[in-house]
Amino acid sequence: MNLSKIKGKTAVVTGASSGIGLQFCRRLAEQGADIVMISNQNKELTAAARELSDKYGIITYPLCVDLTAPDVVTGIETFLQSRKLQPEILINNAGIFSFNYLTETPDGKIEAFIDLHVRAVTQLSIAFARRFKALGRGWILNMSSMSCWMPMPGIALYSSTKAYIRVLSRALHYEMRDDGVRVCVACPGGIATDLFGLPHKLQRLAVRIGALQTPEKFSYNALKRLMSGKAQYINGPLNRFAIFFIAIMPRRVRMLVKRLMLDKGIRKP
Repeated sequence: MNLSKIKGKTAVVTGASSGIGLQFCRRLAEQGADIVMISNQNKELTAAARELSDKYGIITYPLCVDLTAPDVVTGIETFLQSRKLQPEILINNAGIFSFNYLTETPDGKIEAFIDLHVRAVTQLSIAFARRFKALGRGWILNMSSMSCWMPMPGIALYSSTKAYIRVLSRALHYEMRDDGVRVCVACPGGIATDLFGLPHKLQRLAVRIGALQTPEKFSYNALKRLMSGKAQYINGPLNRFAIFFIAIMPRRVRMLVKRLMLDKGIRKP
């Protein structure tokens, strides 16, 4: 399945100013889609939107909002209506990461995880599923993570909220299929972005040895799965094998992670 059916459509992408979100925007722009680019990084968002518009001749609509804010979905709907936009693609990509003891995570960070990964993804998925059902077609891609299968010390909030996204998306896939709406959840393993704080030099090394995948390759393959109507995308056979390995991982290995990484002070509140 190629990406030719994207041409002429309007897409909405969250977390669009950098990382995987920006790569999704590049792929969509290459295929001739106009894009509503959503981010809370105004300077980076404005520059990225201008670059894509100039390079690919498509229309970009930068929208700087905080997705953890109350009533943010209403604001996005108002933005679309005021510009008479009828999007057919939604990519829920915005996310945050933290490596720390759950009991030592600040309350504000806990609320941000829930607001961004749970409330915003849920409300946006429902709002756009309703839009697409009325239209008779549409595509929703929600970003989960390989960590949704990982009850590992230090990433409790990240992995549990990503597990929620996976389950929500799989259920919505079946609920909306008869209405012509395709819902896919992507559960990537390591991607070479700045989300986890890995230095660029180490990112490049990890890509060369196959431990990480580039955002360019991942975004292309994820869009192919979405437009083909797949329910789920896990990048690479090694990652699919790792899911089984993680499930049978003994407790002493998980405790080793805690003692060597968390107890040694490698924490990101």
